[in-house]
Order: sequence, then C-alpha cells, then structure tokens
Amino acid sequence: MKALILVGGFGTRLRPLTLSVPKPLVDFANKPMILHQIEALKSIGVTEVVLAINYQPEVMLNFLKDFEAKLEIKITCSQETEPLGTAGPLALARDKLIDESGEPFFVLNSDVISEYPLIEMIEFHKSHGGEASIMVTKVDEPSKYGVVVTEESTGKVERFVEKPKLFVGNKINAGIYLLNPSVLDRIQLRPTSIEKEIFPKIAAEGKLYAMVLLGFWMDIGQPKDYITGLRLYLDSLRKKASPKLATGTNIIGNVLVDESAKIGEGCLIGPDVAIGPGCVVESGVRLSCCTVMRGVRIKKHACISSSIIGWHSTVGQWARVENMTILGEDVHVCDEIYSNGGVVLPHKEIKSSILKPEIVM
Repeated sequence: MKALILVGGFGTRLRPLTLSVPKPLVDFANKPMILHQIEALKSIGVTEVVLAINYQPEVMLNFLKDFEAKLEIKITCSQETEPLGTAGPLALARDKLIDESGEPFFVLNSDVISEYPLIEMIEFHKSHGGEASIMVTKVDEPSKYGVVVTEESTGKVERFVEKPKLFVGNKINAGIYLLNPSVLDRIQLRPTSIEKEIFPKIAAEGKLYAMVLLGFWMDIGQPKDYITGLRLYLDSLRKKASPKLATGTNIIGNVLVDESAKIGEGCLIGPDVAIGPGCVVESGVRLSCCTVMRGVRIKKHACISSSIIGWHSTVGQWARVENMTILGEDVHVCDEIYSNGGVVLPHKEIKSSILKPEIVM
C-alpha cells in the first residue's frame, strides 16, 4: 500500500518554531510530528510514503533519509511549484500513487495527531464498497467546523455543512482518508480543495463513507492545540500502560523524558510534560503542561507552564515562563525574568520581562 501526506506550506501558525524547520519536523512528544504518522503507516504494511510539499523539500528529504533506512519504508517527495490546495497535490503525485495493484491509498494531513486506527479503516473501506472513506471525529462545538452529516447505520455521507448555526451533527473531518485510485480521475492539476470540491461530488453519488475515529484526535498546527494534543497523546500512552512514561517521586501525572536528558534534585515535573534529548534540568525546577525540546537547559528554580521551549534554548534561574510562551530555537531567557505569553523569535536574549503576550523580534 501507498500513502500521501499533505505537508503543505509555511507553518505560519506554529512560528517561531517553523522558522527553524518545516512544520512536520517540529518535535511533538520527542519526535518530529510527521514521524508519528510514518511509523503508524509502516506498522500496518504501507511500503511507500509520498510527501506532498511546496516548502523546503530538500530539508525534509535529507532529514527523512535516515528514517527511511531505519523504518525500511520508501519516502519520496512530490513538489508543488505553486500551492495546489488539498486535492491538487493528489493529481500531481498521480504517477507515484497508482500501480498495477489497484489498491486504495491513504491520504493524511500532516498536522493531525491521533491513534491512527488504520487497520480498522481498511476493513471499513472494504466492507462498504464505496470509492472513498474519510475518518471523522466527534467534537463538542460543531459550529466552529465543517460538519459531516452521515447515515447513522452505514456511515454513508449525505452532505457537508460548513460552520452550521443550527445543530446538524457533531462529526467533523479528521484529515485521514482512504481513497480508491479512481478518485484521482476526478481531480484536475490545479488548486483544488478535496473537502469542498471533490468529496461533496463523491457523496452526491453515494460513494463516500465516514468512519468515526475512536480515541483521541487533535490538529496540532497551532500552539494551544499543540499543548492540548500533547496532553491527549500522553493520556493515550497511560491507557496503554506504555513503559515510555516516566516514573518517580518527582513526577506528577503523564511525563515523557528522553533517556539522555538529565534532571536535578528537588524538581517537580508534570503533568503533561515532554523533555527531549540532551536536555539539562537543574535542581528545584517546576515544569507542567509544556514541551522542552532537544538540547535545552533549564536553570535552578525556574518555573515553566503551558509553554513550548524551542531547541537549544536556556531558561535562567528563578525565571517564570507561562501562558503559552513560545521560545524559538536558541533563545536565552536571563535569570529572574518573567514571560507571560511571549512569542520569541530564534537566537534572541531576553533581558527584561514580557508582561503581556507579545512577539519579540
């Protein structure tokens, strides 16, 4: 089987992290976002992954070459010269996706993190005999999204309603699809939306089916959702009794600590924290609801909550970093500084407190 991952553009919502690497290579739970998807695809027998990309393809491919060998899966690029939306890239990659097997192929949005029930999706797809299957997830506030209205018993998609004012259902598109090769015949090589142009036509012919995603789901393309996604992901590891979760008297709730990280005495870590490779957390530090990326140093008695600390940054002694502060790569926060929602671009030194959410250039 093959799969296409829609890698897309500039990742502006996750700046300043995406100023250093393309969005799919931003670490999530101690490994690049896209690796969660590639590993899930590999585990169910996908042999080739095509990345539909229009920004820094060489950076992506150079990085993923290592994983191609480790995971024994072929990773190729289909590069857009202009943004083609969510369907155009499928037309562009047509020759890479179609082979003599006639097997359906997966399409995934690169920002989506979930439990990826892909085997179940293959079974669902075979059982209904339609042309395309989409994964849907239930949400509390459907009025903020495009809602997928389905026939309850079969999952057949009846229609799509964009941001409904009145309740029509609570299922939304989860950004994971399984498509027969014939779907490619419906897509022209031009900027096209698969959600707004292609799927409604397939649904109108009664050939589109939706499977409800069990377990957690999150689009982690912006910081607050990234932090929520981390909580949901760690919670799913807890439910599976994963040995990856840290234990100890200084750990509260679900915490992921890379084995190469060093943690000092008297720290209190958790809940919902990921500490990456090569990090040094000095004594007396308090961490909660945050990601600390590779090579970060957090000095004594610093306190970090609801924030993302980018690669190779330093947080000084007695500093307090909170309220969705995002530090880009190689940012140095001096001792006793307070950051309330600061978004700091890479390679900066912060010598004075950031008292209200703002961007520091």
